Amino acid sequence: MAPRVLVSDALSETAVQIFKDRGVEVDFQPQLGKDKDKLLEIIGNYDGLAIRSATKVTEKIIEAATNLKVIGRAGIGVDNVDIPAASRKGIIVMNTPFGNSITTAEHAVALMFAVARELPAADASTQAGKWEKNRFMGVEITGKTLGVIGCGNIGSIVASRGVGLKMRVVAFDPFLSAERAAQLGIEKVELDELFKRADFITLHTPMTDKTRGIINAAAIAKMKDGVRIINCARGGLVVEADLAEALKSGKVAGAGIDVFETEPAKESVLFGLPGVVCTPHLGASTSEAQENVALQVAEQMADYLIRGAVSNAINMPSITAEEAPILTPFVKLAECLGAFVGQVTEEPIKSVEIVYDGAVAAMNTRALTSAALSGLMKSQVADVNMVSAPVMAKERGIQVTESRRDQSGVFETYIKLTITTEKQTRDVAGTVFSDGKPRFIQIKGINLDAEIGRYMVYTTNNDAPGIIGLLGTTFGQANVNIANFQLGRNRPGGDAIALLYVDSPVPEDVLEKVRAHKAIASAKPLTFDVAEVTA
Repeated sequence: MAPRVLVSDALSETAVQIFKDRGVEVDFQPQLGKDKDKLLEIIGNYDGLAIRSATKVTEKIIEAATNLKVIGRAGIGVDNVDIPAASRKGIIVMNTPFGNSITTAEHAVALMFAVARELPAADASTQAGKWEKNRFMGVEITGKTLGVIGCGNIGSIVASRGVGLKMRVVAFDPFLSAERAAQLGIEKVELDELFKRADFITLHTPMTDKTRGIINAAAIAKMKDGVRIINCARGGLVVEADLAEALKSGKVAGAGIDVFETEPAKESVLFGLPGVVCTPHLGASTSEAQENVALQVAEQMADYLIRGAVSNAINMPSITAEEAPILTPFVKLAECLGAFVGQVTEEPIKSVEIVYDGAVAAMNTRALTSAALSGLMKSQVADVNMVSAPVMAKERGIQVTESRRDQSGVFETYIKLTITTEKQTRDVAGTVFSDGKPRFIQIKGINLDAEIGRYMVYTTNNDAPGIIGLLGTTFGQANVNIANFQLGRNRPGGDAIALLYVDSPVPEDVLEKVRAHKAIASAKPLTFDVAEVTA
């Protein structure tokens, strides 16, 4: 059955056709996003939801989305999606961070020119029949210092445009490397240094707890007299009341504002102030950008629903279409390792350590770690996947660490998962052979080679004669067929383990007979979701 996608905001016909061409059934209702009650009523029928900014994907909508797997936002901002709620529900949230980068960057540059030369006020004056040539005395941009706060996709384009305009460009971004700064021809500085030196300041940083209100009264006090401020990023980055006071006092000579603390902004303390140019969130409003993000979100969502490729996800590691076939067996292995530990551990887990050894260390280990946590959490929460598992682990205070290393054993590659509880440390390791099937290769430090089946039984026991006979006889009498039987021990007469791959679930009374033997320490039934791998 083809996956179904609801398009609840205005996307182009070309974007809708992309879904259809990829084998996705599309329900195109571009006005539905404005009707939250109707959306709530029908959202449970869809695997995907494609939106722009009009649709508000609230926690209530997400709870009703019983089949939803992915939300795609045509644009960079996802303020209209409850991402924590989506993550808890296991729904991937994608955006399109590159489709409108140039458009937004160009709008910032346009606002910078408009503020520098007071173009809107001069236009209004001239069209009103006035000829106030001496009133509008602007400033040149050439030779001025441009301060860029946030030098990611959009900020780096603005920085390069500033260099092209013969400006001196300084940038603050904790993630900007010295090499990248040199490549752009700009100078990386600390934030206070940027405030001190910049003639124009432009914001291109996401909204976080650290960046909220980054331009406030204290920051403005550190700036040059006559500085001009441009914001095409997020309204909450600027404390509008503080900026208004600075404009009135002349500390700030002008401001170009495309985004506001509250939108739509029908009123603002900035309206009507001299030197202020305001636009109604036009950063991404060009025909090219609107088409680009629409096509991009359709391609991303279709790739995920049809091929399992994840790109530009807010709440999950990306998996490219090219790496998906290679990664899939190891995703299943990681999930099985987590599922094993989750099913045999009864105490609360304090920490999880995952070691990627050999070839797997060069793969997308973030996705593999998410898969391992998904398997681990399934023993506690039935409805969990790679998106929601890391969130659930964090909510439960489980510390997760991962490490990578070159091949260190006889296997070309393997994954080892170790959990720690208040009472013990438990580990399990596995690999994928050329047949694509996951296998356990070590449990409790004891080596073995066990194919993983849907139904298994794990026993711990003393290494003593008769254990194989006990298990075989007991299961045979209960008409439970053993497909595969693997044993391991740490030393003769020491600790031993057994993994039995069986064709059907083992009744509890049969397991009780096994546990009654004096040499058996424990016998636990296990279930693994591996049907598609071992079929």
